[in-house]
Amino acid sequence: MSVTITNLLQPGRYRLVDGVHMALADAGALDRRNVEAFAEKWAWTHHRPGAAEYEEMQYRRFLTFYGFPDQAALVAFLKGKSVILDAGCGYGHKANWLATLAPHAQVIAMDLSESIFIARKLYGDRPNLTFVKGDIADTGFLDGTIDFVDCDQVLHHTSDPQRTTVELARVASHGGHLALYVYARKALPRELVDEYFLSKQRPLSSEEIWDMSDRLTRLGRMLYELNVELDFPDIPQLDIRGGRQNLQRFFYDNFLKCFWNEEIGHEQSVAVNFDWYSPHIAFRFTAEEFLAMTAAAGLSPLYRYSEPACHSGLFLKPAS
Repeated sequence: MSVTITNLLQPGRYRLVDGVHMALADAGALDRRNVEAFAEKWAWTHHRPGAAEYEEMQYRRFLTFYGFPDQAALVAFLKGKSVILDAGCGYGHKANWLATLAPHAQVIAMDLSESIFIARKLYGDRPNLTFVKGDIADTGFLDGTIDFVDCDQVLHHTSDPQRTTVELARVASHGGHLALYVYARKALPRELVDEYFLSKQRPLSSEEIWDMSDRLTRLGRMLYELNVELDFPDIPQLDIRGGRQNLQRFFYDNFLKCFWNEEIGHEQSVAVNFDWYSPHIAFRFTAEEFLAMTAAAGLSPLYRYSEPACHSGLFLKPAS
């Protein structure tokens, strides 16, 4: 590979420490709690039971979120990409996956949290994978240097998602692609609970939020194991979506996040609940707001996907 990280970064923005390119300027205090929450989540979850199943589930979901019918279609798409950025990489499993699927490309795993050091420890032997500790809202990359930007399940946790989207569009090459995902705005009862909690949870300790996440996981499992499926009514005045569905899913989407997934098991489900309740920044969007945000950054949608939990899409930065 002829491309190296030093060809991509603005001079004087980073220094190399133990195999990780470290930003010389840290993020502001506004992001600190979010950064610490995700560092704790990834440190806790990456070696727990169900981690492999969680990763496999994430890879399948990635294909769905961004319009690839199977992994072979993603491999074909990546063949034309020389530089790939996983913006907000956590402990690096998805960056490693992309580096495996695209051995010809330089893949950059970037995260502001301490989880980047876990990524370096786990995947540092992969020759086409580089690790950067920095802010995805102020990357320090040169204009138009990234052929494919993956920002999966991260934008809504940045302090200014519009600014972050503009920054990721700036570093994308003309004719390059971006995979972007945001939380969806939920039914009114769920939004009221979420917003109240996000505004009131600051006094809670990390231990209290882990405990609450464990209890919510057990609640979600109890509802799921009732094995009740009903035809629920739509209640449009409260944005409640009905239809035939499992009781746990109806309750989860419309009233209270109590995630449970049998495939990944209890501990990984606890981590998913912690992922929601611990960060203090978690914006939600309508599909129209998501498209307006990407359009304002000069991006054109090639594929769009929506479900009650999220909106995502594959976007093109038009050729100049």
